[in-house]
Amino acid sequence: VDSALMVVDSAKGVESQTLKLLEVCRMRNTPVMTFINKLDREGLNPIELLDEIEDKLQLTVCPMSWPIGMGKSFKGVYSLYEKRLILFKSHHTQNSEDRVEITDLDSSLLDELIGLEAKELRESIQLVLGVYPRFDRESYLSGTMTPVFFGSAVNNFGIRELLDCFIDMSPIPTSRQTTEGEVQPTNPHFSGFIFKIHANINPKHRDRIAFLRICSGVFERGKWFYHVRPSKQIRFSNPTAFMAQDKSIIDFAYPGDIVGIHDTGVLRIGDTLTEGEKFHFKGIPSFSPELFKIVVNLNPLKTKQLQKGLEQLCEEGVAQLFTRERDSRQIVGTVGALQFEVIQYRLEHEYGALCRFEPLSFIKACWISSEDTETLFAFIQSRGQQIARDNEGRTVYLAETKWSLDREMRENPKILFHSTSEF
Repeated sequence: VDSALMVVDSAKGVESQTLKLLEVCRMRNTPVMTFINKLDREGLNPIELLDEIEDKLQLTVCPMSWPIGMGKSFKGVYSLYEKRLILFKSHHTQNSEDRVEITDLDSSLLDELIGLEAKELRESIQLVLGVYPRFDRESYLSGTMTPVFFGSAVNNFGIRELLDCFIDMSPIPTSRQTTEGEVQPTNPHFSGFIFKIHANINPKHRDRIAFLRICSGVFERGKWFYHVRPSKQIRFSNPTAFMAQDKSIIDFAYPGDIVGIHDTGVLRIGDTLTEGEKFHFKGIPSFSPELFKIVVNLNPLKTKQLQKGLEQLCEEGVAQLFTRERDSRQIVGTVGALQFEVIQYRLEHEYGALCRFEPLSFIKACWISSEDTETLFAFIQSRGQQIARDNEGRTVYLAETKWSLDREMRENPKILFHSTSEF
């Protein structure tokens, strides 16, 4: 993506998954806007929430709106970005009549509209303007500053202000690194890459949708494109654009657009499509899972269905599939426990395959490589149950503890341990 929107629950604050996702953004210096949600419920103090974002995420915060009250006393927000007061009405969708332009906070109109909260709002705004820095677009685009908005998504409140700022401030499609150099969005020749696959849109037909990010040129419906990995020509008769729950067939798409294309199993995450140029886009890593379980087939008559289901679901990015070197047992790795339940359910209902998962005591998968092939071979031979292969056939070391991983790295300086598969 070129930019991201971070949603923070006003009652829960910054959650663990938010930390993981922001690490990915930080790797790419991705600009992030923040929306603090559920102001119509009781939650943490706004200052506490901003401090938590700064402390835990190491981002400079810049409030672009400020809440008036919270929970039952929530009256609305004041937009510092537009100098407008937006009034909140319970169980009511926000409209233009709820927006009042107030450029001077000392105006008596503010007292008329929100009563006793006017004094508190003036003091809060004065504090905010004194403590927090002014918005700097360059800092935002470099990923070090995050503009912060407050609102209630379920009531569609505060969303318009966020989206208006997003349109004004977020970056245009940026250039992308490839194996042959940088591709600019202004390049007239089409190029793009697959970043997500969703399997079994219709389980009866085993169809999949691959999501294509367009990086340069123009994507045209029905036109032949070059699929770089297998060196084949490919075309798409019904490319689809998605907007929330709506989808529509499109004829053209441009840099920055996301297109859904029907796939029969020939596309993979990371695949590059061009008009004939032979290069691959870089920067689509697989991160190390944190939970590992071995797959136990409960119905040997459905072995093929189980294998196909595991491969397709892991191609989606739901999890990662490893094959242990010593006994060829299959291991599924995820970042959350719920994903195992999702896989188990989908295998049964979409592929007719039954399985269970047995936990393993690994905490991290590291892809290993070395210029010294003899040293690498000896290491693989001596580590037994801790060596596996991923879906691409790359060698993976499964670490049981952080201490044991650190020891292996110290004792084997000729071997490189990678926490992602992008190397």
